[in-house]
Amino acid sequence: MARHAALLRGINVGSHNRLKMADLRAAMQALGFDDAETLLQSGNVVYTSTGKPAVEETAIRKRLAADAGLEVDVMVRTHRQLASVVANDPLRKWADEHKHYHVVFLSAKPAAAKLKQIDGDRYLPERFAASGREIYAWWPNGAQRAKLTHSFFEKQLGVRATARNWNTVAKLADLTASSRAS
Repeated sequence: MARHAALLRGINVGSHNRLKMADLRAAMQALGFDDAETLLQSGNVVYTSTGKPAVEETAIRKRLAADAGLEVDVMVRTHRQLASVVANDPLRKWADEHKHYHVVFLSAKPAAAKLKQIDGDRYLPERFAASGREIYAWWPNGAQRAKLTHSFFEKQLGVRATARNWNTVAKLADLTASSRAS
């Protein structure tokens, strides 16, 4: 059994897609994940599973639609995947303030040709680096002014996306490392 993290897109941002974390934990329990643990109020849930992340993404998405009437994207990552995201930090030399450093989690690996079409120099001082199904994004002027956001990458790459700041990503990697049920 392994710990996984489900990242829900657009939960509790403004007045849209409101979801109590107790309701999210209840939905996970209904799916058979009795040890679900939420992090913050923004749709992060860690749980133990023997299943495949792609299957779990669909199951969680359908459960939230049925239980809460929410149509949200869900990206699931294993501990190994999250630990790799943290260990392979390609922007560490620039990203010196973690609240401005984000990882954009993608629903699928983007086409290399689409990535090559994005001229990173055009967005300086922001920076990005792609690795598999993640985009590392450095927003030195803050998220509110950022151009290289999850919405930008969705439009440019033709995939769904959700972003988490570096502190949250590191915490999710730590929580998924735990083999104990919470």
